[in-house]
Amino acid sequence: MIGRLTGRLLAKHPPQVLVDVNGLAYEVDVPMSTFYSLPATGEDVTLHTHLVVREDAHILFGFGTQEERAVFRQLIRISGIGARTALSVLSGLSVAELAQAVAMQETARLTRVPGIGKKTAERLLLELKGKLADALPAEAKAGGNGDVLNALVGLGYSEKEALAAVKGLPAGIGVAEGIRAALKGLAKG
Repeated sequence: MIGRLTGRLLAKHPPQVLVDVNGLAYEVDVPMSTFYSLPATGEDVTLHTHLVVREDAHILFGFGTQEERAVFRQLIRISGIGARTALSVLSGLSVAELAQAVAMQETARLTRVPGIGKKTAERLLLELKGKLADALPAEAKAGGNGDVLNALVGLGYSEKEALAAVKGLPAGIGVAEGIRAALKGLAKG
């Protein structure tokens, strides 16, 4: 319904901001990752938004990037994960960190987020498996070695195995050299 807001930032009170769009001020809840990247009060801001309509309230959530909003939408589709919990996850982990935690099935990383227990973390890992890859550019998935990662997955390795193999590669390595080095690492393991 409301997909994006562009206006003047009137106030910042974590986790809520007030954005003036041509005389109409919107209260928008944002994750801390977006909050820290906001400009100073009085400057122009653009937020990608998601409107949650409940029986007792209409709540507008804002995000600095479309990727953050896409991940938020993935999170709230999971049974038992509400908008506040999804906002908490995005406040505690960047999109890239969350995608990596899901790919590596790291429960401990998710339980460090306030409000996320072991059972919830396990459910998140299960439900998000394979769904966050589209929300990330390949470079974010593999620290600049996205082509190497994609090649390894294309060869039949799981995303977890491919990420582990690519993790140790230098960022500027060529694709052919990166694939060779990653395959050698996989053969040793």
